[in-house]
Amino acid sequence: MSETIKILKVRFDKITMDEALAKAISFAKDKKQHYICTPNPEILLTAEKNPKYLEILNHSDLNIADGTGILWAAQFTKITEKSKKIGIFAKWLSSLSSILFYPKYIHTELSERVTGTDLMQKICEKSAKENLKIFLLGAAEGVAEKVKEILEKRYPGIKVKGTFAGSTSQKYEKIIIEKINKTDTQILFVAYGAPGQEIWISRNITKLKNIKLAIGIGGAFDYIAGVRKRAPKWLQKIGAEWLYRLIQQPSRIKRIFNATIKFPIKILKKRLK
Repeated sequence: MSETIKILKVRFDKITMDEALAKAISFAKDKKQHYICTPNPEILLTAEKNPKYLEILNHSDLNIADGTGILWAAQFTKITEKSKKIGIFAKWLSSLSSILFYPKYIHTELSERVTGTDLMQKICEKSAKENLKIFLLGAAEGVAEKVKEILEKRYPGIKVKGTFAGSTSQKYEKIIIEKINKTDTQILFVAYGAPGQEIWISRNITKLKNIKLAIGIGGAFDYIAGVRKRAPKWLQKIGAEWLYRLIQQPSRIKRIFNATIKFPIKILKKRLK
C-alpha cells in the first residue's frame, strides 16, 4: 500500500507516474475489479458539496494528483501544520508564488503530478506488451474511434477491442454494458468528465464481467485525437496549463476560476480554522 494524504477530505496516494503505471497494470491482471480516480482542484470542490461523490473518490483503489494545485495544497498543508494564523497567511502567499518562480518547492509532499491523460497513454503503451485489451468509452461521437486509430499506430500490438460514445444517462447503461461485455476487455477508459464518469464507473463496474480496471480520464480522448491541444510542456511544468486552456476555450473561465482562485482560497480558509 502506498502512503496517503488527504486534501479537502479526498485521499491522495503519494505515488509517481512509474509507480501508478505498475499498479494499474497489476490491477488489470487481478481477479478483482479496481478503479482509479484522477482528482484535480475542481473535482475536490465538487466533492465537498457532494457526499456521495466524495465517498466514490475515497473508495477508489488509487487516487493520483492530476493538477499542480493538488501538489501545492499538499505542500502548503504540510508546512502550516504548526503555524499560527498570521504565519499561515504569509506562507500561503509565498507558496503560491513558488508555483511560478520555484516549482520544485511544491513537489516535496507529493513528488509528481500524474495526469489522467499521461497515465492513460502509459497504460496503452504497456498494454501492448502485456496483451491487455482496452475499451474506449465516452467523448463526442467519433472521437473514441479516432483515438483507437491513433493508439494503434502509436503502440504496435495494442488491442483496442471496442469504442462507444454513449452517455452517463442511465437510459444508455444497458446498451453500453452489453457492448463492453461482448468483448474480452480488461481495461476501460471512461471519458465523460467529472463527476459523471466516476459515478458511472461506481454504479456499473460490477456489471462489466471482464473489466478489471476502470479509469475516468476526462478530456484525454480529445487531446489524443487532436480535438483540443494540450499546453506546451514548459507551461505544464510551471503550473500554467490553465492559461493555455482559457485561451483555447474562453467558455471554461468559470472552471478555471474555481481551480486557480476559489480552490487556493478554500485551502487557506481550512487552514485558518
